[in-house]
Amino acid sequence: MTVKIFRHFSEIATLENAYKKDGRKLSPSDLGLIKDASIVYNHDEIIWVGPDSQLPEDYQHMDFIDASGKTCVPEIVDSHTHVVFGGDRAHEYSMRLNGATYEEIAKAGGGILNSMKGTNALSRSELLKLAQQRIKNIRSYGVGTIEVKSGYGLNFEKEYEISRIIHDLKNIVRPDVQIINTFMAAHAVPKDYSSSYEYMKDVVLPLLDKLGEEQILDCVDIFHEQNYFSEEDVISLFERAKRWNIPVKMHADEFNDNKGAILATKYQALSADHLLATGADGIEALKNSNTVATLLPGTGLFLGKNQANGRAFLDAGVKVAIASDYNPGSCHCDNLVMIASLAAPIYKMNMAELWCAITFNAACAVGLKNQGALIPGLRPRFSVFNTDSIDRITYNWGKNLAI
Repeated sequence: MTVKIFRHFSEIATLENAYKKDGRKLSPSDLGLIKDASIVYNHDEIIWVGPDSQLPEDYQHMDFIDASGKTCVPEIVDSHTHVVFGGDRAHEYSMRLNGATYEEIAKAGGGILNSMKGTNALSRSELLKLAQQRIKNIRSYGVGTIEVKSGYGLNFEKEYEISRIIHDLKNIVRPDVQIINTFMAAHAVPKDYSSSYEYMKDVVLPLLDKLGEEQILDCVDIFHEQNYFSEEDVISLFERAKRWNIPVKMHADEFNDNKGAILATKYQALSADHLLATGADGIEALKNSNTVATLLPGTGLFLGKNQANGRAFLDAGVKVAIASDYNPGSCHCDNLVMIASLAAPIYKMNMAELWCAITFNAACAVGLKNQGALIPGLRPRFSVFNTDSIDRITYNWGKNLAI
């Protein structure tokens, strides 16, 4: 198997200790920074990483790529996006700035149901082309793994089409980008259904069975919130997903403390996402579980809402990830590196916590536990930046230094 070598990175952040600590209770030194560093790998795994002065003799005379002046980190993972959609909701953003709430906009015909109209108006090929361009943009920031949710079709045929589009995207962009295909037909209840129960019965559960038979899904997700989907809906979906052996995720406690984080841990969900309103009991449940708390600071900023109490999650020993939640309505920003850089001082994160949140913990949030740190034996998934210091990546808000 072909061996590849990068030599003389100005810095490599290995996150070796963060990996050993399972991404919890990290100190700044857990960033694992090595200067004048090199990495040796093949298609399947990292073979060696360390100071170039300690490069094993077997590799010292082999061809290599000179990485001088560059910085290497474990691959950045955006573990929560909604990139398959049509239309935009720019007017709603202006409405929000003028005082309308998310709920008021939804009642006026905006919100997710507005994106449903825009998405259903486009053909399969049009949606695929738009999604490809969005993934290209996200990749340009150094993101190598992207979770993509369905959820803007909101009828059987279109939701099926979107899940197939995501499957096609997975094949189109690999191996450069890994796509995680998440089924989220339970995103909102269309107005032609009298209840979430009816929509679940007629669309969500039958479609999950169809896609389960086709074996193209990586995860299942649901928006557990007042006026969206109830605890009973969550249980029915998660029990059905269990039949197909598909891992689950959950939009939880975004607007209210609905005990969604606790429910997510009961079903051993990969992640519970948003968590702006999660209480102490929810944090305690997450602390004692393997469910990742995926915080979405861009959404709080975009909606003008208070942020999740990130420091409380971190101090409790919860595994914390940060994702973009890139979507047309509640966070129309696709730059995870910028979002995480903005969030770090809000959550009072140290550098190891920040980078672990968008690498190792984010990978765990989509079920990938064999990446997220640069140590021998893990998959060789890493991101490279055109700067001689990791400090400059998060210091330069909005400036893209990725290669």
